[in-house]
Amino acid sequence: LNQAYLFNPRNAYQNYSAATNTTKTTKRTYMGTLLPCMGNVTYTTSGEMSPLLKDPKLRTIGIGTRILLCGGEGFVVFEGTQAVNKAETLENGDKYYAGYTLAVIGDMKGMKSEYIRAATFDGYGVSLFVGIGIPIPVIDEDMMADIAVPNERLYTYVYDYGYSERSRKALARVSYAQLRSGEVEIDGKKIRTAPLSSVYKARKIADELKNKILNGEFLMTNPAAPLPPREKLEVLNTERNK
Repeated sequence: LNQAYLFNPRNAYQNYSAATNTTKTTKRTYMGTLLPCMGNVTYTTSGEMSPLLKDPKLRTIGIGTRILLCGGEGFVVFEGTQAVNKAETLENGDKYYAGYTLAVIGDMKGMKSEYIRAATFDGYGVSLFVGIGIPIPVIDEDMMADIAVPNERLYTYVYDYGYSERSRKALARVSYAQLRSGEVEIDGKKIRTAPLSSVYKARKIADELKNKILNGEFLMTNPAAPLPPREKLEVLNTERNK
C-alpha cells in the first residue's frame, strides 16, 4: 500500500465515568458485563496515567501536537467527539474534570499490533483498544503541579448503567486510588472493581515515548493552535415538537 493511516475521532478520554448496575438483571454494555444489584464496578480511565488529566487545562496539548499513536507517529488534529473540559471544584479544593477527548491521525505502517487491538464485549458489540502516548513538557510550576496530582486526588463518578443514558444517576464519587485498590464502597456496600484499560500498557507506552525522546527519535512539537473549549455536551433531541 502507498498509504495506510488511522483517523480516530474520539481518543484518550480524559475522565470517563465508572459504571455499575442497581437492577436485578445482568446488563451487557460498552462498559463490560455489569452484574445485578451492584455486583461490580468497571472503569476505563487510567487515572494518573491519563494524558489529559496530566494537562487538564490543555496548555501543551493542541492541534498539531505530535503523539505516539499505537507505537507509531501520530498527531492531534482537533477536539474529539463528546469533548467537554469543564472543571468542577470539589469541597476539598481538588478539581474534577469532566472529559475532554482528542481526534487523532497516524501512519498505520509504523504502528505496532501490541498497541492496537480488536475488542469484543459479550452481548453488546465490538470496539477497538488504541494505545496513545502524549509528551507533556514541564513549562512552569503550575504545569508541574498538575502533572504531580496522584490517583488519590483524581476522581470520577460511578453511574447506574442499569437504566437508559438520559436517566442515569450518579451514585458516588470515587478516587482512582479507590478504584485501583479493587474495591469501592457505595451506600455501605463494598463492591469489586475492574479496569477496562491496562495501566501496564499505559506505563509501557509512556516508557517507550520517553526513550524515543531521549534518543532523539521523537521530536516534540508546539501546538499550531489551541483546542477549542467545550463547556457542555449538546444532546440530540429526537422528539418532535408538539
